[in-house]
Amino acid sequence: MYGKLSDTELISLLKADDHTAFTEIYDRYQSLLYLYTYKKLQDKEEAKDIIQDVFITLWNSRQNFELQVTLTGYLYKAVLNKVLNSFRHKSITQQHIDSFKKIVVANLETADYLIREKEIASLIEREIQALPEKMREVFELRRKEYLSNKQIAERLQISEHTVATHMKKALKTLRLRIGLVAYLAFFFHW
Repeated sequence: MYGKLSDTELISLLKADDHTAFTEIYDRYQSLLYLYTYKKLQDKEEAKDIIQDVFITLWNSRQNFELQVTLTGYLYKAVLNKVLNSFRHKSITQQHIDSFKKIVVANLETADYLIREKEIASLIEREIQALPEKMREVFELRRKEYLSNKQIAERLQISEHTVATHMKKALKTLRLRIGLVAYLAFFFHW
C-alpha cells in the first residue's frame, strides 16, 4: 500500500511519526542515492555513511520537516552537501598532513645539517689540535683572535715571515687532513 503513495503523502505520514512511511522513502531512494554518492566519492563505505546520515537527519527532523522542493530534490541536495563537506574535510586534512610533512622534513634537514656541521667542526678542531705547537699557536691567534701577522709576531716574539710560513703550512696541513669541502665549510663559517 505505501509503495503506491506519492512522495508528498509519504512526507505527511512521516511527519506523523509513521515509521513505515520512512521505510518506504528509504527503500525508494536509498539505492539511487548510494549510486550517486559512490560515483562522486569512489568510496563504498563513505557513500554508505553519507546515505545513512541523510536518512537519519530526515528521521530526526521529521516533525519540523518542510519540503520546499520535491523529495528527490531534497535528498539529492542533502547528499551533495554531505559529499562537498567530505571533500572540504579531506582537503583540509590533506593540507594539514602536507604542512606537517613539510615541518618534519625541514626539522630533519635542519637537524641533519646541524649534526654534520658539528661533526665537521669537531673534526677540524681535532686536526688543529694535532698541529705542531708553534704552528697551532699561530693558527689559533690568526683564526680565533683575528690578529694580524704583525700582532702575532709581536706576541710570540717571532718574525712576521715565520708567522706567514706557519700559517701557510697550517692551512696546507689542514686541507690535506680534512679535505677541501670541510676546509672550505669551516673557513666560510668562521
